Amino acid sequence: MSGKAPIAAGPPLAVTLGDPAGIGPEIIVKAFRQVPKAAHGAFVAGDVGTMRRASQALALPGQPAWPVAEIEHAADAAAMPPGCIPVLQVVAPPAHIVPGQISAEAGRVAGECVVWAARAALRGDIAAIVTAPLHKEALAAAGFPYPGHTELLQAEAAAHAGVAVEGMPVRMMLANDDLRTVLVSIHMSLRDAITAVSFGNVLETLRITHRALHRMLGRAPRIGVAGLNPHAGEGGLFGSEERDIIAPAIAAARAEGIDAGGPHAPDTVFMRARAKAGVPGSGEFDVVVAMYHDQGLIPVKYLGVEKGVNVTLGLPLVRTSPDHGTAFDIAGKGLADASSLVEALRMARTLTGA
Repeated sequence: MSGKAPIAAGPPLAVTLGDPAGIGPEIIVKAFRQVPKAAHGAFVAGDVGTMRRASQALALPGQPAWPVAEIEHAADAAAMPPGCIPVLQVVAPPAHIVPGQISAEAGRVAGECVVWAARAALRGDIAAIVTAPLHKEALAAAGFPYPGHTELLQAEAAAHAGVAVEGMPVRMMLANDDLRTVLVSIHMSLRDAITAVSFGNVLETLRITHRALHRMLGRAPRIGVAGLNPHAGEGGLFGSEERDIIAPAIAAARAEGIDAGGPHAPDTVFMRARAKAGVPGSGEFDVVVAMYHDQGLIPVKYLGVEKGVNVTLGLPLVRTSPDHGTAFDIAGKGLADASSLVEALRMARTLTGA
């Protein structure tokens, strides 16, 4: 390693370890190794031993493993020389982790890393959180009462603010170079998701989307709103939610100065919003508000899961994530693609100005 990196201004970015039995540790190593500029000044909030094993497993033939350096404080990441991965030990070291196997121990490590990072971000010790994938079943087995990152971060932010969880509304945005989509509901059954399409939830989603995208774009975003039913209800022939719930929420949002239109047919609105020839802002809409999880995520992931970034909107902190899961089927085999994590790092820097 040659020389020391310049000292970065401001708090560093924290990359949480993710589930140690999944691909999180290896894509973190690959991201630091392949795109050091994107990772510079960031550090891993996790377990030093897990990261060193991942680095050794990914060592290139005839070359040493990418060095993993333990740091004592988050701020130390800025002074680390290029060509190494700074790791802050924020959890008790895990025991008996088997790649590709669900376990409460792995869930404990993943969850505790996120809790540590959330509290550090809320204190202002770190600029943003980039979360490597965790496994929802392992998280539940460890006793965390949340279905995923979003809900855990929401609970931590609400507790920090001294409000009920309902007083800290959040939404998921998935974005790549071609398309952005924000969801009215996240992790729940489809039956419950339909019930969640209420006037209040749709209007709150439009408000959160407007505020977040305005900060990102530097202007008011053009929001296309998807209907719930085929052909957006076809005037009530295929359902009344568009007429009775979604359209009134859009009208209320427009009365507040939000540039929202619809409800549009769900099978065409994403094509209308897609950027033309990869030129940002060239689609008809800057973002699509979708009524439920799969309606919004399938089109974005189809366009390129390796470039997609998950952003949690509505939190008093910046959180980005790859748009894929723990990939237990390839964990420990060195096959995982780090592109989405790299994009999540870049997005976090954009959102924080780091």
